[in-house]
Amino acid sequence: MTWLRNAWYQAGWSEEVKIGKPLVRTILGEQILIFRKADGSAAALLDMCPHRFAPLSAGNISGEVVTCGYHGLAFNAHGVCVHNPHGPVTSAMRVRNYPLIERHTALWLWAGEPDLADPDLIADLSFIDRTPEPARIAMYLPTKANYQLLVDNIMDLSHADYLHPETLGGIMTGAKSSTRDAGDHIVAEWISSDCIPAPAFVPMLPPGARADVWTEVVWRAPSLMVLGTSVVPTGTTKTPEDDSYTLHNMVPETETTTHYFACNTRRYRLDDDELSAMIRPILVKAFCEEDKPMLEKQQARMGTPDLWSLSPILLQVDAGAVRVRRKLDSLIAAERAAATSQPAHTRPLTGDVVQERVSGQVVD
Repeated sequence: MTWLRNAWYQAGWSEEVKIGKPLVRTILGEQILIFRKADGSAAALLDMCPHRFAPLSAGNISGEVVTCGYHGLAFNAHGVCVHNPHGPVTSAMRVRNYPLIERHTALWLWAGEPDLADPDLIADLSFIDRTPEPARIAMYLPTKANYQLLVDNIMDLSHADYLHPETLGGIMTGAKSSTRDAGDHIVAEWISSDCIPAPAFVPMLPPGARADVWTEVVWRAPSLMVLGTSVVPTGTTKTPEDDSYTLHNMVPETETTTHYFACNTRRYRLDDDELSAMIRPILVKAFCEEDKPMLEKQQARMGTPDLWSLSPILLQVDAGAVRVRRKLDSLIAAERAAATSQPAHTRPLTGDVVQERVSGQVVD
């Protein structure tokens, strides 16, 4: 599996999970039940009863207790059995629980060893929090393609000129581009000077104006990217108020399917509902009607999640994507090596320790 396990993955947007309305989502091949307790905080359990492996989501949730609908075993939010209608409760009656944190209007799930789940490792997406809700456009796109193909798509924006000619294209092929390894992240940049603006940028400029456009993508492991763009009339000095930031977060569902989370924000015209109404269909067209179908066709034609096994031709525009793949491969290899060297009996199986640290609750 080409997955980094010791990492925070976005399990969903906060608004997707409400009290009495749980969410079942497959992440890294595991079916996970996400629900809100009576106090509104969220919790996550493996969606499988350890007795006869029925989905816990087919049972009932009351407060923070999930009761299996098959034989009535009940588990709390830490995965500990709190009721066995057929006899005594034993220590073996447990279901895996996952550290889960709510931040930046999203739910973040730690998929690896719980004692390594440091909340400070969650990417800083405070630009979402600083943006009033009317100026935020959040999306969820389940996509039938390997998550690394989706990462490649954002790290190489030269495709915009060909796949998005009516929305975001027209300025990337001739742009001055560069990539760099910045330690724990990879940065790809494009500068388009004195260009005819892409159709999506025209409303941000005076009628008929040419534009200077700065575009930057910052990747952080395993598959989270923030795309920043600034568009100003040619020759104008850009300011922070000209910036727009979009989250692109690719969360593996299986080897060939991905949860694609996106959130567009801006620092200008924050109370302009008409601008938001204009931007949304542009993004829907680009992401849902152009990117998603092409990526799914690409995956279907490849027939394998392993790009390198097909010996692809590499171009200069692939520099950012290749840097990302190599860094991620290195991180996954290091994680596997560490797991192999650790005695099996020392590996934690549940998230109780980190859940106690994160939520402040006492674990029995």
